[in-house]
Amino acid sequence: MTQENKALFIIFGATGDLAHRKLYPALYRLYKKGFLSEQFAVIGTARREWSDDYYQDVVMDAIEDSVESEEHGRSFASHFRYQSHNVKDTEHYVTLKKLADTLDSEYDLDGNRVFYLSMSPSFFGTITDHLKQEKLISDNGFNRVIIEKPFGSDYESSKALNDDILESFDENQLYRIDHYLGKEMIQSILTLRFANRLFENSWNKDAIDHMQITLSEQLGVEERGEYYDKSGALKDMVQNHVMQVLSLLTMDAPKSYTTNEVRNKKVDVLKALKTPVVTDFVRGQYSESEDGSVTAYRLEDKVNPHSTTDTFVAGKIVIDNDTWDKMPVYIRTGKRMTKKSTRIDIVFKQSENNIFNDTPTHLTIHVDPFEGFELTLNDKKIGPGMDLTPMTLGSLRSEETIENSPEAYEKLILDVLRGDETHFAHWGEVSESWKFIDQIKRLWEDTNHPIAFYPALSMGPKEAFELLEKDGRQWVWNP
Repeated sequence: MTQENKALFIIFGATGDLAHRKLYPALYRLYKKGFLSEQFAVIGTARREWSDDYYQDVVMDAIEDSVESEEHGRSFASHFRYQSHNVKDTEHYVTLKKLADTLDSEYDLDGNRVFYLSMSPSFFGTITDHLKQEKLISDNGFNRVIIEKPFGSDYESSKALNDDILESFDENQLYRIDHYLGKEMIQSILTLRFANRLFENSWNKDAIDHMQITLSEQLGVEERGEYYDKSGALKDMVQNHVMQVLSLLTMDAPKSYTTNEVRNKKVDVLKALKTPVVTDFVRGQYSESEDGSVTAYRLEDKVNPHSTTDTFVAGKIVIDNDTWDKMPVYIRTGKRMTKKSTRIDIVFKQSENNIFNDTPTHLTIHVDPFEGFELTLNDKKIGPGMDLTPMTLGSLRSEETIENSPEAYEKLILDVLRGDETHFAHWGEVSESWKFIDQIKRLWEDTNHPIAFYPALSMGPKEAFELLEKDGRQWVWNP
């Protein structure tokens, strides 16, 4: 039986693209499934001068692809109110509190409040300080803060940001959202590893030769040129998504499936990462595609024409602990690559005996756009002799199943309502991740590490392939 959740959502940045594309559809799906019913309300805030009616029309536009009926959509949108808001103006928080208290009473919300900060991180401390000072933090219900990335631009800035927020909220009230942690197949990694004896006993340095994590995007920077040129792939993708996936793949078994147990094991892995060397990382940037159909990164709107920002990163990350004993994890992520795909390839070692000239077994975890598992084994080729041929055991979900599955933001917002922090980034994870990323950045800066160019719509620069070739390995996936 679906349990209804009571809460007031206050969304800072309510007129933005993220709210329109992700948050309103996610809230509507929760409403449609009964996780939200009549006892919820939403206050959207931003600088624009919108009326409640106009805001509700915007919400209707955001959910039009999934709305059951006009009447059902309007019933959902009627729970939304709008307030024009300057995050630095104390008086605006006073007005916001009056509206929040009114809606709390009108919808019988028991003081439960979720503050969603979908704005520049530079405003996080200002907002949370005002929420505390103007008493928007309720006394009688839960108060939870959802924070979007980027969470800082290095360790020092992320720590300063965290310290600012902790002046007003406790760590267990903070939900640092990483939508990759809401993806179905990322959440399935732990069940694959710890609910199957086959893998539980062979998920270690003795059985696995190496791992590969690929997060490839076919799109470019789109309208994010100004932001992206200050960030790049290392900070935009590796620091959060890649490091989270890596920690789930390599963490030791927790004693139980609880938030603190899982987090502690993830932090242990991040602390065990070997200090990187400059030859283990490749920084790339896309140039014009070979057919001329896609422009170079430096010609994108609002990008410095002499930019050395990385739109691609490949690297060899080594885990220096007893479980893995320096086993490498190869990672790559980039924009304007051949195909869009998020996948994990686990390459097992060759058989210890030399009876057959076998190809290493490998397991592929398809995350996006496909979902499922494929295990490639060696089989006897039909006919005379004992030649080998690959055989794949697969379980890929149908398009219909994927279409009807809960979307990442939907699941993560429901976790917030339930107070489940497991699929959110804890400060311990964020801080250790930034420390590692900062080391790579310093290596690049200190050695004036050159940018490697790759044609748009390719799988990255040749240096990314040479990274594995020098270790006698190659990328499993090379479309």
